Amino acid sequence: MAKAFFRLQKFLRRTQFLLFFLTAAYLMAGSLLLLQRTRLVIQQGSRGTSANQALPVTDGMAGVGVLDPRTLQNPRAGPRLLVGMDAMQEPALDQQHSPRWLVSRNSELRQLRRRWFHRFISDQEPMQTAGFKAMKHTAEHKGTYVGCFSDDSRERTLKGAVFYDLRKMTVSHCQEACAERAYTYAGLAYGAECYCGNKLPATASKPEECNSECKGEKGSICGGVNRLSVYRVEELRAGARRRRNVIYRGCFRAPENLTDTFPASLIQPNLTVEMCSEFCSKKEFPLAVIRGQECYCGYPTGRFSLHDGADGLLCSGMHNASSAAEGKYCLVYQTPVQDTRCTDRKFLATKSKVFVALSSFPGAGNTWARHLIEHATGYYTGSYYFDGALYNKGFKGEKDHWRSRRTICVKTHESGKTEIEMFDSAILLIRNPYKSLMAEFNRKYAGHLGYATDHNWKSKEWPDFVNSYASWWASHVLDWLKYGKRLLVVHYEDLKQSLIPKLKEMVEFLNVTVTEDRLLCVENNRDGNFKRSGAKQKDFEPFTQEMKDLINRYILTVDEALRGRNFTGLPRQYVPR
Repeated sequence: MAKAFFRLQKFLRRTQFLLFFLTAAYLMAGSLLLLQRTRLVIQQGSRGTSANQALPVTDGMAGVGVLDPRTLQNPRAGPRLLVGMDAMQEPALDQQHSPRWLVSRNSELRQLRRRWFHRFISDQEPMQTAGFKAMKHTAEHKGTYVGCFSDDSRERTLKGAVFYDLRKMTVSHCQEACAERAYTYAGLAYGAECYCGNKLPATASKPEECNSECKGEKGSICGGVNRLSVYRVEELRAGARRRRNVIYRGCFRAPENLTDTFPASLIQPNLTVEMCSEFCSKKEFPLAVIRGQECYCGYPTGRFSLHDGADGLLCSGMHNASSAAEGKYCLVYQTPVQDTRCTDRKFLATKSKVFVALSSFPGAGNTWARHLIEHATGYYTGSYYFDGALYNKGFKGEKDHWRSRRTICVKTHESGKTEIEMFDSAILLIRNPYKSLMAEFNRKYAGHLGYATDHNWKSKEWPDFVNSYASWWASHVLDWLKYGKRLLVVHYEDLKQSLIPKLKEMVEFLNVTVTEDRLLCVENNRDGNFKRSGAKQKDFEPFTQEMKDLINRYILTVDEALRGRNFTGLPRQYVPR
């Protein structure tokens, strides 16, 4: 009897272990199956809408959340208002102007658009580096290697920070970039950073201390930790295409004491603009000022702000002895050298107590606003997304986690109650929807700096894009007006026209104190690295009358919503078109 009981007990123990093993195996198999299905759904979502999503997507708009054009074209068939706006029944949204067919953007649509941003960013990286690879073979190591030098970020000699590239930096790329900007020396550090200047660093280091391999060029050295590999690129400057030529800024009344106003000067018989510009460029000053045979170099300051120009006729005889003797007016030119008084930036030393968003619809100038804010405050801005092209242009906050609170504000295009209420306050940047839609369409098909082709504009993707994104422009503003806790509304057009006053408002909103000279430096560097270049189409009107009617309804809705919250309405040039 005891023996039989022992056998039964032994069998039960084995059965218990077997059941435990089978249960674990079942759970593991279920988990693997769930992960596989989740991956499949994500892949399907990145290619287009899944079968259970009633959001038709054209082939060219794969991964973009677009609305059914039939719903948009039929005002009486759609829902009543925008994203999360069904509860917002304010008198300001008068039904005469409020499009009842403004389609609600639900969470699925926001996710699809978010996926499109991430996919677009990854697709753009090869486009941004295509010309870069070609440059490697055309100008490789043409500069003269000078040596390895110490690099102190607080007292940097090569102050013209050009760009960063953690993946594709090469010696030749840095050399060409500095030569195009009329600098004499190019310095590389950390294998990925490029700096330019006209003066050699004071402290030389041992050659072996420059030991960081270039990220985009195996076998080549690009400085080291706090060490610069310095090249002389003066021989490249003659054949280099200048990023920007000497620019005429205008005729201005000369300060009472030019010697006190400008730190460098030159008296030269038969002085020319080229002579003065070259002299000031070597001295690393962004302004070249000519009065008769006198050349002065310096910066825009409170004493010479370049805000009050004079009639150009008053400077027409500047090189005559009589005009020089009077000395009342001077000619001002912008040299290729960057104004470096406001280029140094850093992360916040302590975590910010106030979590601030820099919110806008795509194509509304968010990157430009970040450039202005960073240079005005001296602190990096963050981003809800990661854009490698922006990081390579010096926006180091792109790689910082957007909730780290180490940046002065965080870029976002998101809307909806949950996304908005994460922030304590926000700068809401609004731009004319006609301009925003065209800018975003250009960015989608040609990157940050290019223009879409005629084929893109004439394809079926453009009307689908307008039908989808026009409603997003309106819903984005309305959502932030409804859910935003503390807002500063800034119109892109006002910022462009009155840069310093509007930038002062933004900086004060961020609780940062800046000097007037720093703001003038920002104004002098107002365009940054993201001004579109290339062949822009003249007299080009991509909007049909049907598109205009659609957009104008959204404009009137947003205008009334702004006034209903006691904000300034949209600029007059918005409506109607």
